[in-house]
Amino acid sequence: MKHKFIVYLIPSLILFVFISIFWVIFGVKNIELLYLAIGLTLGMIIVDSDHFIFWFFLKPKKEESRLVKMAIKKKDIKSITKIVQKSHRVHHNLIFHHYFFQVILVLFSLFIITSTNNTIISALILGLNFHLIIDEIIDYRHDPKILQKWLFARESKQLPISFLKRYIAIFITFMLLFTFFIVRSKI
Repeated sequence: MKHKFIVYLIPSLILFVFISIFWVIFGVKNIELLYLAIGLTLGMIIVDSDHFIFWFFLKPKKEESRLVKMAIKKKDIKSITKIVQKSHRVHHNLIFHHYFFQVILVLFSLFIITSTNNTIISALILGLNFHLIIDEIIDYRHDPKILQKWLFARESKQLPISFLKRYIAIFITFMLLFTFFIVRSKI
């Protein structure tokens, strides 16, 4: 559980510090830094909510779903986090962990980040994108076939594994572009 938490925490902190340095240099109000932290945190959390959709709506009769429901009743966050971590590589048919969602998210993100000055919303969108990129990089390094399986679930034709690096690079580029827009929005 600690490993999963650190895998998202460290890159998020680096992103937060990177944006914050520019904002502090240019005299952005401290409250904006709080909004940035809240938005990034929410965005990083929301992406994994598709596991709950899986447990409660898609496969509510599975043993795993029953365990999650019991843990929620007991308010056992540690157990819930462990189950999410264990299920990451076996849940291949999730709503948010899919290439189609990522493409729509990037288009939506481009519109939102360039048209709003709301730090929480922009940071939330950035957090959503960042979480997916982190998941893709981790799974690509661990086993590209797992990434291919969940990224292109429900598709008869899948992007060949040899192109996954390019796919990830494209979305990292968008992530960097969104980061630039957010930094620039307050300067």
